[in-house]
Amino acid sequence: MTDDEQRRRRNWFRRHWDGGVPFNRLCGMRVARWDVEGVTLRLPFDEQLSAHTGVFHGGVVSALIDTAATGSVMAGHNFELGTLPVTLTMSVQYLAVAPGEDLVADATCAKRGRTNFAEVRVTSPAGNLLALGMVTVAVTSRAPASPAS
Repeated sequence: MTDDEQRRRRNWFRRHWDGGVPFNRLCGMRVARWDVEGVTLRLPFDEQLSAHTGVFHGGVVSALIDTAATGSVMAGHNFELGTLPVTLTMSVQYLAVAPGEDLVADATCAKRGRTNFAEVRVTSPAGNLLALGMVTVAVTSRAPASPAS
């Protein structure tokens, strides 16, 4: 696969993350940065995503971590190794809440291959650290099994 083909696939994944994934659209996640060094996703606060008045639900924070981590893998991935990302493991440490504030997730892929390891920092727009995540992502060429199998 040529460098140009790799670049085109990475660009396709960026567009897909930013507008093609229904869950990302539902939550309001937007790509702010996407390059081989990593990605930055932004999530505007929305009361419909809260657990308590003015506070994001922890599951939304973990979904943002998972989405950003997988994005960081695909932003610099060698597509000769596969095209279907699958989260294998994820750990999240919640450090603080930011009532009514948007979230910013900065993710980098620390180790690349068929199995990838990504690190994510979630902050407020002011830079206050809110959560940390470690995510293991496999990238395979096989489609997921159908419900009938």
